[in-house]
Amino acid sequence: MNASMIIYILGHVLRIEGIFMLMPALMGLIYQEKNGWVFLFMAAGLFLLGFLLSFKKPKNTTIYLKEGCVITALSWIMMSFFGCLPFYITKEIPSLLDAFFETVSGFTTTGASILPDPEALCHATQFWRCFTHWVGGMGVLVFLLAIIPMSGGSNINLMRAESPGPSVGKLVPKMRQTAALLYLIYFFLTILEVFFLVLGKMPVFDSVCTSFATAGTGGFGVYRNSFAGQSDYLQWVVTIFMIFFGVNFNFYFLLLYRYFKKAFKMSEVRAYLFIILGTTLLISANSFQLFNDLPDTFRHAAFQVASIITTTGFASNDFNLWPEPSKVLLVVLMFVGACAGSTGGGIKVSRFMILIKSIKKELQSYVHPKSVSKLSMDGSPIEHEVVRSVNVFFITFMILFTASVFFVSFDNKGMITSFTAVAATINNIGPGLELVGPTQNYAGFSPLAKIVLCFDMLAGRLELFPMLMLFNPKLYHTKPFYTHKIK
Repeated sequence: MNASMIIYILGHVLRIEGIFMLMPALMGLIYQEKNGWVFLFMAAGLFLLGFLLSFKKPKNTTIYLKEGCVITALSWIMMSFFGCLPFYITKEIPSLLDAFFETVSGFTTTGASILPDPEALCHATQFWRCFTHWVGGMGVLVFLLAIIPMSGGSNINLMRAESPGPSVGKLVPKMRQTAALLYLIYFFLTILEVFFLVLGKMPVFDSVCTSFATAGTGGFGVYRNSFAGQSDYLQWVVTIFMIFFGVNFNFYFLLLYRYFKKAFKMSEVRAYLFIILGTTLLISANSFQLFNDLPDTFRHAAFQVASIITTTGFASNDFNLWPEPSKVLLVVLMFVGACAGSTGGGIKVSRFMILIKSIKKELQSYVHPKSVSKLSMDGSPIEHEVVRSVNVFFITFMILFTASVFFVSFDNKGMITSFTAVAATINNIGPGLELVGPTQNYAGFSPLAKIVLCFDMLAGRLELFPMLMLFNPKLYHTKPFYTHKIK
């Protein structure tokens, strides 16, 4: 284990978080709020601590996949802990565990809140709360790779450990250019959404915070009723941008470099859009009796489908009151999730596509036992290693999900509440059904349940294994137990 490199990168992460905290401090200055000083002092402290940990670069800068997993897991835990301190120090969230829960939910872009009234927060705190979504959406280590020169081809292991989806590769030859390009696309789409929201007469501050939550597919609302009180235009803008941010960012890269034919042949993106359209039509037909107006029914269905499949978690209506078939479809979408390589959570569309292809291949082998067929996607063969990793991921996901539901059930809040609370946190969605529905919050859970749900949020955002690696005893051996370097 390259401990010196782990400490070095963690130091850089703290410095970046310190720089990020200057932004809510600036909001405090603009709106003349005393809480802004807390963020300023935290920023100075984090930058100083980060500098002490990273001022000397280690001689050995190699990062194997195990180091990538440890760095990623520790970075997100550490960011969440230090990021929650302003909430706790200012007493806007009096409980340290609740403040940690809210911050984990922010950075993991889950949007599960313990706050009954987010409008009561000051501007500085509200900005930081929503900005954690934007930071967590693309990932702080991706940002680190984009701005800090780090030698060595093994740096892709950092991105693999943090980025969502079955596989992560380079869009351009250099890792730093890939990370910078991803953030450039991310930043451009965020600014574009702010522009359209302001055009719809939403206040600038609210537009920025809403865009942060949409871009990170997080869902922390600046209003207590989420998006229920907003105009039809604003709801459609957010619906469209939620869908945009749930698309595989490779799609935008191909469009940027004018590979239009290849971009629109991406089967995952086409399947993702087909699922959104299909479920929107089904829910519209099933819930028409609630609204008795076709445009309103379609708008609410489209908004909620986009919100759930991209794991954003905004709500334009209390879908807890919708017909049972509609609620079942939304719960299914919680698990499907967005595209790989997007800011969305869930299991991912591409994984389900690979699983379905594997089932079809297995059924075909029953009919033609001697036939030899190869799985493919977008005209390229799917390697056996990818299929194996998808199967292992799915099994691990179900084991962790089942164990979490069991522990949360000790709160005796009902099967649907426990089931959807875990589903909404491990898939980084936010609202579930019944006691964790869109008009409710997570404040009533016990400390044990909140810790379990915090772990689920982190595990879900980091694709399970970086968090689970921390419990691997072999990781802490003083002598290296393997030397194979993942390329």
